[in-house]
Formats: sequence, structure tokens, C-alpha cells
Amino acid sequence: MNLRKTLVCSLVVAAMATVATASAQTVRIGNQGDALSMDPHSLNESLQLSVTGNVYEPLVDRNADLQLVPGLATSWKQTSPTVWRFELRKGVTFHDGKPFTADDVLFSFERASGDGSDMKSYTNDIQAVRKIDSHTIEIETKAPFPILPDVISLVYIMSKQWAEENQATRPVDRRKGVENAASFRANGTGPFRLRERQPNVKTSFVRNGNYWGKIEGNVVNVEFTPIGNDATRVAALLSGQVDVIEPVPLQDVARINAGGKSKVMQAPELRTIFLGMDQKRDELLYSSVKGKNPFKDKRVRQAFYQAIDINGIQRTVMRGASNPTALMVGPGINGFDAALNKRLPFDIEAAKKLLADAGYPNGFEVTMNCPNDRYVNDGAICQAVTANLARIGVKVNLQAETKGTYFPKILRRDTSFYLLGWTPGTYDAHNPLNALMRCVDDKGAGQFNLGSYCNPKVDELTLKIQSETDATKRQAMISEAFKIHADDIGHLPLHQQALAWGVASNVTLKQRADNFMPFRYVSVK
Repeated sequence: MNLRKTLVCSLVVAAMATVATASAQTVRIGNQGDALSMDPHSLNESLQLSVTGNVYEPLVDRNADLQLVPGLATSWKQTSPTVWRFELRKGVTFHDGKPFTADDVLFSFERASGDGSDMKSYTNDIQAVRKIDSHTIEIETKAPFPILPDVISLVYIMSKQWAEENQATRPVDRRKGVENAASFRANGTGPFRLRERQPNVKTSFVRNGNYWGKIEGNVVNVEFTPIGNDATRVAALLSGQVDVIEPVPLQDVARINAGGKSKVMQAPELRTIFLGMDQKRDELLYSSVKGKNPFKDKRVRQAFYQAIDINGIQRTVMRGASNPTALMVGPGINGFDAALNKRLPFDIEAAKKLLADAGYPNGFEVTMNCPNDRYVNDGAICQAVTANLARIGVKVNLQAETKGTYFPKILRRDTSFYLLGWTPGTYDAHNPLNALMRCVDDKGAGQFNLGSYCNPKVDELTLKIQSETDATKRQAMISEAFKIHADDIGHLPLHQQALAWGVASNVTLKQRADNFMPFRYVSVK
């Protein structure tokens, strides 16, 4: 009997200790959307890479201030204008206990540049990746590439053996709806392990006790839950059901700050929100115009641009939490040129005349694809654009949907007119030039140039920018390329949005300007 009492008491004490530990070291995050896969090469999207970046790591990483720091490579140097040598970190193991070696790096770069990968724009200028020994590799580029370490900071390393054992040697292809083991399972070297994956319900992570590096925060468990409804997400924070929400609906910022139990962290984000148009097809899809493509005419693209009341969107939709822009990058990105950041004027009559001159005096009908759970007020922005364009006779059939169906559709270029956001993963202007503005090829150039804008001069400048080491010459070429793109009305830039995270008062974390949320910096008091 005494033994039974002792056992019961021990179990109660252990349970209480477990609850206390879980309570003190668990953070619950509510986001408007979910990471669409655990595969680190399947989608080049900030939320996806932010979440999987807690499990997987690159050779060259970034700290809380976005500075380059050693990751799975301890050092790197150029041994010739086109060759970089990386010394790999020794003694690192994947979460399943297998050692990390050069073979995993070669496999991961091949996987990231292969069929189905969404990361080709980070690898398209790599000629070869070679193994020197078990912990030394070389990366040879097609031309001198001084910013290579910046470019590969989002190429995460997978275990070659694990991928082979789990039939996951190719990336999950979001365009084709192809899934494999890497969709739902993960085996990285990072500070957190994937514990449970329930897509669109909850994803749980646990601290990696064998992590090679330092974890600054005290969090042991992370529960990541998609909460698409704005009001529900705010209510969950205010009631204590979650500890962090992202994004905070702009109309609720004051209410959250006034409650006393949580606060809103706000700061500029490096992301640019823009509109793209199909400029390649001879006949525009999903349009009332037959036999031709109106977006091939610069006058039509400019009419759309000048019909958008960007200051009205800033005032009413974004509640002041945006910076209208004329460029595809904003302040904080290397190469940003403030002198070029001057939008064409909002002018309905000028827009009508441009449409009439192009042969569309009564406008036309077109479908617009838009996510409603990816960017700040994305659905409302598209509704505002729809209303603006109606004033020049353009009837927009707005197809707003969850990013789970939106991204596969636009990534296979099954779109005529779309909204997208872009944060340069390298924090350098070369990134959007290469990914968004270069003529499309099958190696990764222009991979996210979904409307197939193409100007050979921009391509020529992009390649020169990639190799140029003189900062003054490089900036002049960046400015020239961006001016050509702006003059062409290659895309319709809208604004840079602001970050808004709701955080419980007992939680501390680091808010990065790229909207990444590394769990390693999170602490709960």
C-alpha cells in the first residue's frame, strides 16, 4: 500500500513538473497561413523557408541582424575568380544520428537545382559542386560571382542517405501536386526537430538536444498553427491560447497594445508587393480579348499602372503601414536607388486614353489571381485594384484563394494577371533581377518571372552585375537595369509592407526584416 502511494505521489510530482516545464518552455505561434511542405527545396516562399529553416541549415547562414555567419561551413574563400572553397563543419549529425559530410552538400545542391525544385534561381549560375574530401567542397560558377555566399544562404542541406532511404531524392513539386516523404517528415541538422506534422492544422517542433551550435532562447517546444481568420487569430492571442501571431490585422494594433498582456512589434519589411502580367502568350488566357494579348502592349500595362490609386490603398487598406514604391526592391536592399523611386502619377483620364490608343476604348475583361492568406491584407489589396481598374472599363474577375492552391497555379504560369510579394533572399538587387526580371530559361533564370517579361539588355546587365566587384560600377549597372525595367512597365510595383507581429508580454524574440522567425531566439518567461 505504501509502495502504491509512493508511486502515485511520484507520478503526480512528475506530471506537475512536466506541465510546468511545458508551460514555461513552449511557445505557440498562430500564423495566417501554413508552410505548404516540410521539403526545403519545394517552395521559395519566406514562410516556408522560415519554418523549415529551423530544421534544416545552409552552408552560410544569417544571424538576427541578417549578417552572413558560418552555418554548416566554418569558412569559405575564393581560390580563383570562379571557384569558391568551403570548409565544412565537423562533428555535426543529422537528427537521425547520421553524420553530415560533403556527400550531403553535393546531393543537396543537385536536388535544389533539379526537376521540381523551386530554388533554381539560387543555383542557376553554378557550374559544378565538387568534393575535395569528406569535409571540403568547391563550388565553381559559370562566371565570377562575388556574392555567391549570399546567394546560397537559403539552400538548405539534406541528408543524402535519408532522402534515398525515404524515396525523397527529388523535391516535392508544388506545380504538379507531387508529394513524397519530405512533404511530411524532416531530417536536418538544425536547432529544432520536426515532431509532428498535420498540414493546415498544427506542426510541432522540439529542441534538438544534440545541436552543434548555441541556442540563445529557452524554448523547448514550438507549436505552429495556421489561423486564417483575422479576428480568430487576434482573439487567440488576447485570450492566451497562442503566444505569437503573424501578421496582426492593422485595425487591431491599438487594441492589442492597449490590452496589457501583449504587444505589437512593427518594423519595415524588405518585401515588395507587385502585380505581374502575362506578356508572352499570343492570346491572353482568362480574358474577353480573343486572338491577341493586350499585355504585350506597353500602353495597356501603363494604363493599369496609372489607374491604381496607390495612396488610397496605403490610406484605407494598409492604414498607413506601407510605403508606395516604383521599384521592385525597397530601402535596405543593396542596390536600391532612391532617385529612381518615383511612381507614375495616378491619373484615370490618362489611363483611359492609353487604353483607347491601344485599341481598347471600352476596356476588356481579365481574371486576376490573388492569395488571401499570404501577405498583409492581400485579398483587400486585390479588391481595391479591381475597383480602381473598373474606373477605366477593365472588368477584373478576382480569383482570391488560399496560397495552397494559389501558388501551384501561378507557378505553372496558369495565370494572366497576378499579385505576388518578393523579399530578395540575398538582400541584394541581383536577386530580383535574376529571379523576377531576367528572360526565362530552363536553368532557373527568371524562375519567378511568371509573366515572362523579357528585355535582353536587362539580361546582359544582370550577368555583368553578378560578376562586377567595383561597387560604383555595379551600382550604376543596377540602376540602369531597374530603369529599363521601369520604363518597360515590366511589372506593376505597389508597396513595401510593414511587419506586424503580436507577441505575449512574457515572450521575447527577434524580428528580422525578412519576416523570418528563428525559434532559436525565442524565450518564454
